[in-house]
Amino acid sequence: MKQFFSPADLGDLHIALQEALDIKANRFKYVKMGRNKTLLMIFFNSSLRTRLSTQKAAMNLGMNVIVLDVNQGAWKLETERGVIMDGDKSEHLLEAIPVMGCYCDMIGVRSFASLTNKKDDYSEKIIQQFVKYSGRPVFSMESATVHPLQAFADYITIEEHKTVERPRVVLTWAPHPKALPQAVPNSFAQWMVAAGYDVVVANPEGYDLDPAFTAGATLTHNQDEALRGAQFVYAKNWSAVDDDKYGQILSKDMNWTISADKMALTDNGFFMHCLPVRRGMIVTDDVIEGERSLVIPEAANREISATVVIKRILESL
Repeated sequence: MKQFFSPADLGDLHIALQEALDIKANRFKYVKMGRNKTLLMIFFNSSLRTRLSTQKAAMNLGMNVIVLDVNQGAWKLETERGVIMDGDKSEHLLEAIPVMGCYCDMIGVRSFASLTNKKDDYSEKIIQQFVKYSGRPVFSMESATVHPLQAFADYITIEEHKTVERPRVVLTWAPHPKALPQAVPNSFAQWMVAAGYDVVVANPEGYDLDPAFTAGATLTHNQDEALRGAQFVYAKNWSAVDDDKYGQILSKDMNWTISADKMALTDNGFFMHCLPVRRGMIVTDDVIEGERSLVIPEAANREISATVVIKRILESL
């Protein structure tokens, strides 16, 4: 595997799941695989779980790890072609990327959406430059449109907790004070459909996700209808996707907050969220702290999903 952005990159998800469970039972089983190999982790944006879990995963495989926070530990990088660099950006990404590639065997990149230019965001302008110019395998640690390491961890978590073969899995929009990208919901919908679940995406009008990621899911603007009979509820905010309103906040309707009353509509459903979460907006305290909350197991499985991905890439070197 030379890159990781979608479930298709892993191939058969059932095989990937068994590999994940095998690694979870013995995290250091392949510790010799990464000996004398180096992972470079590039962060254009903040991180807690992704940074810690991915670094831990590489260490599980015996790798050296270099972490670069572009905004704090490097020259400011220019990303546009054809510009006169007379501002505060001292280095161009086109020189920086191949230099980075000289120091490692694979690269993980975290770069959020700008939420100002949909064309640039949905072409994955930043991470695709790493694919093109680094000369190294590249995987997403969340990019403008996808967060596959999170979605893979979510898939593992659901498989560990499901009680029916094909659970009803609901992705629901919830309010937030800031405009957020669509990466997590895009990947969650895409991966859950690929896993063969009964997937429902619920959101207010104006917040429909890109059909490329929701194909195969049931779409609704009625949250209560979506929640009825659900075994898993994944709450997440995202901003508007349509070209003319891209990145905008169209609603902060608190009726979409996941509460105990909302969860009572489900089939004793589990609550899920990628974290960090805005309590009182996305979800109430009693739900996220309740016995049916999976937010910590999800976060723990980030180490496992990253270990599988990095192992697959090491096998291709």
